[in-house]
Amino acid sequence: MQIDKFNPLEDKMVQVMDENGEIINPDLMPDLTDDEILSLYKTMRQSRTIDTVALSLQRQGRMLTYAPNLGQEAAQVGSGYALKKTDWAVPAFRELGMWLIKGWTPDKILQYWYGSEWGSHHGDDIRLLPVSVPISSQFQHAVGIGMATRLRNEDDVVMAYTGDGGTSQGDFHESLNFAAVYKTPTVFIIQNNQYAISVPRSKQTASKNLAMKALAYGMPGILVDGNDLFAVLAVSRAAVEYARETGPVLIEANTFRMGAHTTSDDPTKYRTDDDVAPWKAKDPVIRLEKYLMKKGVLTEEDIESIGQTFEKEVMDAYKSIEHTSDTPVEEIFSYHYEEMTPQLQEQLDEYQAFLKGAESDVQ
Repeated sequence: MQIDKFNPLEDKMVQVMDENGEIINPDLMPDLTDDEILSLYKTMRQSRTIDTVALSLQRQGRMLTYAPNLGQEAAQVGSGYALKKTDWAVPAFRELGMWLIKGWTPDKILQYWYGSEWGSHHGDDIRLLPVSVPISSQFQHAVGIGMATRLRNEDDVVMAYTGDGGTSQGDFHESLNFAAVYKTPTVFIIQNNQYAISVPRSKQTASKNLAMKALAYGMPGILVDGNDLFAVLAVSRAAVEYARETGPVLIEANTFRMGAHTTSDDPTKYRTDDDVAPWKAKDPVIRLEKYLMKKGVLTEEDIESIGQTFEKEVMDAYKSIEHTSDTPVEEIFSYHYEEMTPQLQEQLDEYQAFLKGAESDVQ
């Protein structure tokens, strides 16, 4: 696949597998063994299980605010699988499937959402930046790493993620401009899940699609079915190859957020069941299940067994960190800078004085 041959102005979406699990574009089918496809399916199921358990735990008051990933598994797993071990991934906060592909473990992921920054300490051999919540800040971080990679004559690609709402941020446009000018090895991925919290994509931009925004900055842009694992992987592999050799690429993965933006959000306030229903038929996990079952690689019994295995694994992972990951308040002040600023020191002193006074009152 030649990534620079696609014209996003034509508004054509790359698709390999339809909603029934049938291969409709065999020329673009990635070179994968059945075992590889089954492994990718299991990662998508693992992602969905973590997502379901985390949401339940948050509703029970046992975890902090959580950002669901339901419905976006293919966009994350397919793109992440295109990277080699030394390539960098720069996430926003809704890239659970990619995190698993890059090696962030379920216990560490749950530890992060539990409220401990130690969940982000996943080892020096994993080139994965921590979660960055400010929208589209990820793209600037990725361009910076890409510029450093070029200056050091390294052969690594940087893949960064944002949502459709991120394209309305100045950081998005600044990043694409710098990346194109300096020809950084960056793959920008927009997970277009149709809503920036409560604002639909139609109110974010008048553009026919989001991929076409790449053209103004002098880089290829491509629109792909984000619920089609094979299409996402094929496009991502081509984009990674292009970025490694030539320069940046922008991918729009067209998908849908089935749940809330975060657990602080109520999607029924801004969309109806009729808005959601068409996307249920496009479910990326079910689509891949249909494909695997038709090939005889997966059975109904396998699906049930895989689900049960992951449910136990995820709950065991959570139990290993529950009540053990509370962050000492002092650490909130300690790690912002190499040396604590006077303002932070003043706040820490005030907090410690408060504690000392509270202890005196008790005595």
